[in-house]
Amino acid sequence: MDLKHILSKLENSSEEDAETLLQQFNRENSRTFTFEKNEETLRSKLCQSVLTILQRRVRPRYQRTCLETLRILSRDKRVLAPVATKDGMLLLGGLARLHGGHNGDDNQNSTHEDDRSEDEEKVVVEALKCLCNVVYNSPEAQQVSVDVQLAHGLCASLSAARTWHHEVGLFTLRLVFLLSALRSDVRGVMKREWHAVRLLSEVLEHTLDVRWVGPHEAASPDPQASPMPADDNERAMETLKALFNLTLSSTGGDEDDRQFRVIAAILRHLLMLKTETEEKTEEAHSHAVNLLNNLPVPCLDVLIDVPVQGGQEKYGGKNMDAIQKLLDFMEKRIDKGSNYKEGLTPVLSLLTEGSRCHREIRRYIKAQVLPPLKDVKIRPEVGSTLRNKLVRLMTHVDMGVKQTAAEFLFVLCKESVDNLLKYTGYGNAAGLLVARGLLAGGRGETQYSEDEDSDTEEYKSAKPFINPITGHIEEPMPNPIEEMTEDQKEYEAEKLANMFDKLSRQNVIRPMSVRPDGTLAPLEETLRVPEDHSGSDSD
Repeated sequence: MDLKHILSKLENSSEEDAETLLQQFNRENSRTFTFEKNEETLRSKLCQSVLTILQRRVRPRYQRTCLETLRILSRDKRVLAPVATKDGMLLLGGLARLHGGHNGDDNQNSTHEDDRSEDEEKVVVEALKCLCNVVYNSPEAQQVSVDVQLAHGLCASLSAARTWHHEVGLFTLRLVFLLSALRSDVRGVMKREWHAVRLLSEVLEHTLDVRWVGPHEAASPDPQASPMPADDNERAMETLKALFNLTLSSTGGDEDDRQFRVIAAILRHLLMLKTETEEKTEEAHSHAVNLLNNLPVPCLDVLIDVPVQGGQEKYGGKNMDAIQKLLDFMEKRIDKGSNYKEGLTPVLSLLTEGSRCHREIRRYIKAQVLPPLKDVKIRPEVGSTLRNKLVRLMTHVDMGVKQTAAEFLFVLCKESVDNLLKYTGYGNAAGLLVARGLLAGGRGETQYSEDEDSDTEEYKSAKPFINPITGHIEEPMPNPIEEMTEDQKEYEAEKLANMFDKLSRQNVIRPMSVRPDGTLAPLEETLRVPEDHSGSDSD
C-alpha cells in the first residue's frame, strides 16, 4: 500500500475509514522486517500520525490497530525519532499501564487486569510490544526511558504479577530484560530502589508454583504431575534472563545473600521440573545454570541441603539430585558437539567452582566422572564415558573450552598434578600445567581435605607399565634402530639435530626447558651459567 495515500487519507478520513486503512497496512506488512530506504521520511511521518491519533484517546479497538501499525514501523530503527521522545514514551507507557514514576495517568493505571475488556487487554499487550521494539532499536528511547522512570513502572507491574494474563506478563518481563541488558545504570536503580531482584524472584516462585517446606527447600514436584505448561515455561525463561542481568555485578551483603539463597532454592526446584519437550527442559536448565553462575559460590550449598527430601549417607547426608541434573545437562551439551563456548563452559565453570568450594559436591561429581581406574589399556581420551569426553576437550581448538574442561578435572583431582596425570595422561594435561606453572608437579593453591583416593588393585599392578604421556599401557613397538649400524644411527641423529637447528633459527619452533619452579623458559636461558662474583680463581 502506498504510504503517501495512507498519510493523506489519515488526515481527512473518519475514525472507521482510518482504522480500515491501517488494518490493511498491518495485514500487508505483518511479516515485513526490512524496509525501503527511500521511504524513511514517509514512515517517520506515519509514526507521528499514529502517535497523534493515540493521543486523542480513541476507542480501544482503534488504539490496538494504531499500536499494531506502530509495532511494525518500530522494527526500523531509522524512523523512531517521533516515538523516542518524552511524550512518545509516556504515551506508550500509559497505554501499557506501567504506573509509577511519570508514566501514564492515574485513572488508566488503577484499572485491574480482571476488569479490562478483551480490547483493552490487547491494547496493553500491543503497547508493551511497541516498547520492547523501541527500547531495543533506539538508544535515544533508552535514555528517555531513564528520564521518565520506566523502570519504576515496570517494577510496580512486577508486584502485581499474580494478576497478569500471559502476554501482559511475558512482554513486561521481556521489557525488564531489554532495559536491564541495555542500560547498566538502570540495573543499579532497579536493584537498589525498586527491589527488582526480590520482585522477579517472587514472579519466578509464583510461575513455577513453588511450595516451601523449609527455609530454602521447595516441595518436590509430583512425579505424576503434568509437565509445566508452555505459557508458564515461557514467562519463567524471561524471568530468568532478567534476573541474570540484575545479578551480574552483585556486591553482596546479608540481605543480598538471603535473597540469593532463595533464588538458588527456586532454581533447584526448576531443575527437578518437567516441561513439555526435552528441548524446552534443556533451555530451562541452561538459563538456570547461567543464573547460578552469578550467585556467590557459598550459596550453592542450598542445592544439596534438602533435609526433608533426604540425602545420601556417603555424601554427608546431602541430596545430590540437582547436581546429577547438572551433570546430565553437561553431558548433553558435550554430546551436541557444537557451540561449546556458550553452551558448555557455563555449566563446567559452575560445577568447577561448586566442587572447589563444597567438598560433598566434589566427591559426588568425582565418583561419576573419575571413578577408580581399572582398565588402563585404552587411552584416556578414547571411549564414551564422561571422563573420556572431558579428556578429549582438554585438547580442543578453542582455548577457553579446553582450559575450562582441564580446570574442572584438575579440581576433581583436588588440584594434584599426580592425580590429574593418572586420569588424563601428561600429553592431555600439558596445556593446563604450562598455564598454571606446574610442569614440575605439585598442587594448586586451593586447600582440600586430607581424605585420599584409594587405587584399585588393577591400577596398582598396571601402574609401572603405563606410559605417563599417553596415560595408558602401550603395546610393545618394534625398535626402529635395532637393525641399524652405528654409522646409520649417527647419520640419523645428525640429520635430526640439523632439522631442529634449522626450525629453531627460522623461529618455527623454540626449544624450551622447565625452570625449577615448574614454569617454561627458553632452553638457552635455563642452560646459562650464572657469573661467579666471588673473586676466587679456583675451579
